Amino acid sequence: MIHICLATQGQYFSELECSLSSDMAQMSHFCRQWRLKPSASKTISSVFHLHNTSATRELSVYLDGQRLRHEYNPTYLGVTLDHTQSYREHLTKTAAKLKNRNNLLMKLASSTWGNTLRSSALALCYSVAEYCAPVWSRSAHTSQVDVQLNSTMRLISGTLHSTPLPWFRVLSNIEPPAL
Repeated sequence: MIHICLATQGQYFSELECSLSSDMAQMSHFCRQWRLKPSASKTISSVFHLHNTSATRELSVYLDGQRLRHEYNPTYLGVTLDHTQSYREHLTKTAAKLKNRNNLLMKLASSTWGNTLRSSALALCYSVAEYCAPVWSRSAHTSQVDVQLNSTMRLISGTLHSTPLPWFRVLSNIEPPAL
């Protein structure tokens, strides 16, 4: 399976639709030359902008004569995108996933497997939290993920809620994100 993203920018929707439909025709021709078959049913269109009045506007982009389905919040390589590029939906999903994994870690913490807690946390939680972080790390919604990672470090270190946040990384022996 091949994942391709065609992108363009323009001032008017009609300009975008014309450009993307032309690009889709070229891509379709290229695929046929290499005996690949693009699927119009699996291909979507989406638009990213900051104008809320145009938020419900759907693009009319075509692949082999079929109009592509429009998605407002597409997922590309595991990251849910939105028209304002705030990554709110992606970070909400990530925080929920981390909360479920923290619940699993709590069960490990109260078992005889407690000594493998740190490596389990790194594999279960940090791998999810850090996936594509350079893309969304400057979002205003990163605090949702931070809250769950603080819970993870609290579980690993066995500290109380009154422990200052800067000490979590030291007590759980986890390097700061910059490292």
